[in-house]
Amino acid sequence: MVMSCCNFAASAPTSGKKPNIVFILTDDQGYGDLSCHGNPILKTPNLDRLHNEGVRFTDFHVSPTCSPTRSALLTGRHEFKNGVTHTILERERLTLKATTIAQVLKRAGYTTGIFGKWHLGDEPDHWPDKRGFDEMFIHGAGGIGQTYPGSCGDAPGNTYFNPAILHNGKFVNTQGYCTDVFFGQAVQWMEKVKGGQPFYAQITLNAPHAPLQVRPEDEARYAGKVGAANVAKFFGMIANIDDNVGRLLDKLRDWGIERGTLVVFMNDNGGTGGVRVFNAGMRGAKNTAWLGGTRAASFWRWPGTLTPRDVNALAAHIDFFPTIAEIAGAKLGEDLKVQIEGRSLVPLLENSDAPWPDRFLFTHQGRWPKDANPNEFKFRMCSVRTPRWHLVSDTGGAQPNWQLFDVKTDYGETRDAAAGHADVVKELSSAYDRWWDSVQLMLVNEKAIGPKLNPFKELFWKQFGGGPSEEDLREMDPKRIPELGGGATKKARKP
Repeated sequence: MVMSCCNFAASAPTSGKKPNIVFILTDDQGYGDLSCHGNPILKTPNLDRLHNEGVRFTDFHVSPTCSPTRSALLTGRHEFKNGVTHTILERERLTLKATTIAQVLKRAGYTTGIFGKWHLGDEPDHWPDKRGFDEMFIHGAGGIGQTYPGSCGDAPGNTYFNPAILHNGKFVNTQGYCTDVFFGQAVQWMEKVKGGQPFYAQITLNAPHAPLQVRPEDEARYAGKVGAANVAKFFGMIANIDDNVGRLLDKLRDWGIERGTLVVFMNDNGGTGGVRVFNAGMRGAKNTAWLGGTRAASFWRWPGTLTPRDVNALAAHIDFFPTIAEIAGAKLGEDLKVQIEGRSLVPLLENSDAPWPDRFLFTHQGRWPKDANPNEFKFRMCSVRTPRWHLVSDTGGAQPNWQLFDVKTDYGETRDAAAGHADVVKELSSAYDRWWDSVQLMLVNEKAIGPKLNPFKELFWKQFGGGPSEEDLREMDPKRIPELGGGATKKARKP
């Protein structure tokens, strides 16, 4: 365990303090893929440092997949109310009617930058530079090199090594491994802007999402230590992330801005490649409504202001927006107060025992087939959560198949308590029905028709020459509709 070298003072009021903010979000890393959470193989000393030196939310939940989580983080409301019900098929596009936390921070005097994964719309009017980000350094689609029919696709031939990245509207050819490139660009930007207005740097990584393209030296750290080669690759990708987090923290210290910078770390959905090694005793993984599909790390490190400790209150991705806005001293108009469903975590950041009323949190996998009636999938992989109870329907459709778990005594969700608590099932299922009805008019992307060519590819060919091959056209054919989660490009090609 890496011990803190920082001098932490007693917690100070955080509202309106306007620190620099660095938000790090990893892709497909699970709650159990951290040594500070008990992983017996993986070593993450720098992420452990964020844990040990920060406020840790131990019951923090996100969405089962990546685009939905990102939309909820940026808007403070459930992903379905942003029109985001999938990760492809135009259903990953964040509605243009939503206001993002980056826009709010700009109004509060911040300069803003995003580095890595966006995955909320690849068409130019949906890009981050139209959603409040001054600096944009992103790949397309949900992962480097991916392509789907419609608007969701990355630059042609991209891989995790030397990727072509969209930088403020033009592609640049980078050198190095993608995670190193994204952290390096973020650090370069922070060094340039520090000392002026406060900055918000959003480092949203595509790693350790598949394909498991990893530096050989990172894979070698775990080769022979785990049963499957892919797990060694997956852990190696996380080790590389951890190294970069360490270098970032060192930079903040060397620049003399450590005590004026809030660093937040999260993962975007339940575990994937590492769950066979360790899943913190939870049931389920990515794509599921079980706790193993939604529980995430949530570390908030701010030396001299936040006292390191655990917070056990039930919290979620929708709480990120109002928390950051309050810390930044942002003024929220009535339109934003209506948009935001989450709660500011500031009281809990300052006092673990602050009043925190019970709440309902709603999860739905989404991902029903294209042009399907969502009501036919109303109860497919969904749940309702309160501090004590978790009501789950994993195999339902138009009708539920509810199971109930007392997560205070059964966090592994092994004992269905529905038969003995019919009143709880009725209360939570009624809340779910009301919630489902409330989101229907906001599912604005269900009938969306995407462009014939992926926007990233079209821009790439315009900038560098060339055009679509027969394989490109097959990949982007709207008739080639993936099933509930498949359909990514399997083979990357050189541009």
